[in-house]
Amino acid sequence: MGKLKNSGLIGLGAIAGVAISLQLSALAQKPVAPELPLEQLRQLADVFGVIKSDYVEPVADKKLLTEAISGMVASLDPHSAYLDKKAYAEMREGAQGKFVGLGIEIGLSEHGYIEIVAPIEDSPAYRAGIKAGDLITRLNDLSVKGMSLEGSVKQMRGEPGTKAKLTITRKDQPKPLVFIIAREEIVQKSVKAKIVEPGYAWLRVAQFQDPTVDDMAARIIDLYQQDPNLKGLVLDLRNDPGGVLQGAVGVAAAFLPKGAAIVSTNGQLPDSKQIFYGRPEFYAQHGEGDVLARLPAAVKKVPLVVLVNTGSASASEIVAGALQDYKRATIIGSQTFGKGSVQTIRQLSADTALKLTTARYYTPHGRSIQATGIAPDLQVDENADGDGLNGLRMREADLEKHLNNERAQGGIASRRDELEEQMRIALLEKNRKPLVYGGDDDFQLAQALRHLKGLPVQLARKAGTSTVDAQGALPSK
Repeated sequence: MGKLKNSGLIGLGAIAGVAISLQLSALAQKPVAPELPLEQLRQLADVFGVIKSDYVEPVADKKLLTEAISGMVASLDPHSAYLDKKAYAEMREGAQGKFVGLGIEIGLSEHGYIEIVAPIEDSPAYRAGIKAGDLITRLNDLSVKGMSLEGSVKQMRGEPGTKAKLTITRKDQPKPLVFIIAREEIVQKSVKAKIVEPGYAWLRVAQFQDPTVDDMAARIIDLYQQDPNLKGLVLDLRNDPGGVLQGAVGVAAAFLPKGAAIVSTNGQLPDSKQIFYGRPEFYAQHGEGDVLARLPAAVKKVPLVVLVNTGSASASEIVAGALQDYKRATIIGSQTFGKGSVQTIRQLSADTALKLTTARYYTPHGRSIQATGIAPDLQVDENADGDGLNGLRMREADLEKHLNNERAQGGIASRRDELEEQMRIALLEKNRKPLVYGGDDDFQLAQALRHLKGLPVQLARKAGTSTVDAQGALPSK
């Protein structure tokens, strides 16, 4: 049960807008409107008139114009988009780590149902008794068999105080369970942490949101209160699709010398040519004080491993790339997604906006990861016997109309056909145990801990022979 738990969550990340780094304030310099192409605009007006007069049934003006705008923006690259009222509200909720719903993390099970990965602590679902591993078979009396993750999320979202009906099967219960749960505003924490064994800690950033830097600082302080003499820390960025650029700057700054350059951006406008440094003005929320100043000094020197995979994208690649450039951490896992562009939100009206790609970003040493990604220092598969479903995920180079890497040597090959064939084969697998990041069976975490201890690490099978051991030196500090 739940074989596709992680792949389902990746799908949810893609639905939410995979791998985005956002600057939520519009660029200060507004571009001068170019001369309009009158002939093409007349043609657009002609098409509009023909549709209005000749189409099989009446079409609203607003629908035609909105779709025309959406198509124009979507033709640019996979990450630019016109945000209507609903999409704009969802984008702002995601950046703030808030949404209205039931408070559950979900994935797709191998049986085609929706599986509960975990209820969010103190959420309506948590208080109602929803448990990890529960299977949702019906949502609001609709069968979820074959329902997409996006469709199920829509069924669970809604206005505060409204109710949703869940029919659930549970392993130890002979009959289905029915829950009627009132929706509430959920505040989702993007950072988790724990001491995994004496002297070693695990810190996970699931997505970069407005509160991420504050949440991370609180978690690190708590870790050092539990164990003031940490000998190693694992920063887990696997399946982190990105998010707010300032959050990435703050996370990287926590482990680097104060004021170090974290990332640079370059685009058409003068204001898109920037360097972001590890200083409060580049990561603090709303001009607030320096939350990183409260961190113990030891965090700047603690031996560090960063875990990444194909689902690590954009803002998470900024962090991994900066820590790799400064040789502050060893990067372990698989090649990252490869999204090296920044999107700026330009508000068009009170409730609509344009999400527009305005710049490429570069690591401190000037590397562009667009369509290439971050190559790990030690390539380690998701499981002891192979990379599992991680190897089947699409990357930036597989997306239509993706930006090229202007600094890459040669073209970047798409793996779309290969991925489709591999996915067909993967669907035949039945016995893969679902991976829980930070759990007892987390193979990559176990290899990260071995590396921190100076022990041999089992590398990816495709990196050499069937089993390869390597004892990598810890990065210099």
